[in-house]
Amino acid sequence: MVVIATKCYIGGDARDRALDGMTSLVANAIGDLDVEYDVGVRRDDFVSVTVSGDDETVARNVLREQWGEVTDHFTDGETYVGTLEGWDEDGFVLDAGTEIRIPADGLGLGTGSPEQIRDRFGIVQHLPMRFVYDEEEGHELADDERDRLYGWTRGQGRVNVNSATRAEVRATVNRAGHANDIVTVERLGLLEQSVICRENTDAPGLLASIGGYLPAELKAVIPQ
Repeated sequence: MVVIATKCYIGGDARDRALDGMTSLVANAIGDLDVEYDVGVRRDDFVSVTVSGDDETVARNVLREQWGEVTDHFTDGETYVGTLEGWDEDGFVLDAGTEIRIPADGLGLGTGSPEQIRDRFGIVQHLPMRFVYDEEEGHELADDERDRLYGWTRGQGRVNVNSATRAEVRATVNRAGHANDIVTVERLGLLEQSVICRENTDAPGLLASIGGYLPAELKAVIPQ
């Protein structure tokens, strides 16, 4: 079994739809291999994929590479993926199967409090984020994670969303009459998405327009 670093934290019919979508994503990733697989959710909401068959080792490695793996074993200096669980004046708290606190000086995202940084970069709760493990608990965001977040502020505007699948976000944008105002919806996690605006689309305006349709956290990223 591989526990991948994305969560399914919603309930009811929406949960069933999300897991159906996750099963399709797993099929796209490993469906051509000689394996059988089953997608489930752990008690802590992380998605698990049970894999068996002749190509099971390759399949597990593909899933780890694509999503990151939640593990009980950490090595000093290695990069892992956790989901944003919380934040306070001292830093970010990630859930990587165990609590990982990224101190404010380990974020590496410029000036401001952790809350201000979260707002500036549009970091929604539960976003999968890469970090470098430190056995002395001086954990830091990984360089490629910082590069990704800085890249968001250098491109077109964005609206980041949690608690919704990519298909649900696309349908919401269409329902609100903004299909021609966006480039695409980028998948950040199973239930975390990024709506990439066209050049002349105002991200805060788009957020205001679609926010009423989505019971979710939404954050606009304004190009710097």
